[in-house]
Amino acid sequence: MPLASEAEGLVNQDFSTFSADQLDELLKLTIKIARRLAHRMSRRRRPVKRRGRVDLRRTLRANLTRGEIIELRYRERKRKKVRLVLLCDVSGSMDLYSRFLLQFLFALQNVFGRVETFIFSTRLTRITELLRGRSYRQVLRRLTDVRDWSGGTRIGESFAQFNREWPHLVDRRTIVIVLSDGWDTGEPDVLATELMRIKRRAARLIWLNPLLGNPSYEPLTRGMAAAMPLIDDFAAGHNLAALRDLAGKLHL
Repeated sequence: MPLASEAEGLVNQDFSTFSADQLDELLKLTIKIARRLAHRMSRRRRPVKRRGRVDLRRTLRANLTRGEIIELRYRERKRKKVRLVLLCDVSGSMDLYSRFLLQFLFALQNVFGRVETFIFSTRLTRITELLRGRSYRQVLRRLTDVRDWSGGTRIGESFAQFNREWPHLVDRRTIVIVLSDGWDTGEPDVLATELMRIKRRAARLIWLNPLLGNPSYEPLTRGMAAAMPLIDDFAAGHNLAALRDLAGKLHL
């Protein structure tokens, strides 16, 4: 593992500046971040009436007007299990980012139990099973054989395929994460319609856009403009630091 200062430098470096031979160097850091996210999600707690750990903050708030603490508040682990559905753009416009973002999805798939992963460009492909139990380079070699990898982008049509074939994967315990730059050659109305169908079923809809790492970027493309009103969280996805920041968004 690199030294702490070197590791932090890698975490903050834009994916577009890495070369393919740095995949292995980044993978260890990526897995570490994915494990932290999975651990954070599994430890989320909710308020309860009579069991679990004492919630000090809620207890103090409930007894502010009393001379002594006489009523305790408790918390315990959430019983609801969160599922992640990951939809990653592998079209030509995402070439500088998709291999590194897929590395993150590979790590999540292998450390968090309830994950479904798809890639898309002009059509959607489920890769959940492909990501399990293999080396990342082996996975990447097989993924690059997928038809229309680095091709055009039809995000709306890909989401429509997801809604037709995999609607049962999304419910009120599901967080859907789209990883895309939003460059869509399809009709924006189709994208908005299909994204709305996903949003109505999901607990949260998060869109990670690598271009958002550029301070001058504005989501003005037709596809991104159509998606913006429907997104719960719009965040950058250009480096490991941005992916690490997902920790504050992965909750129901």
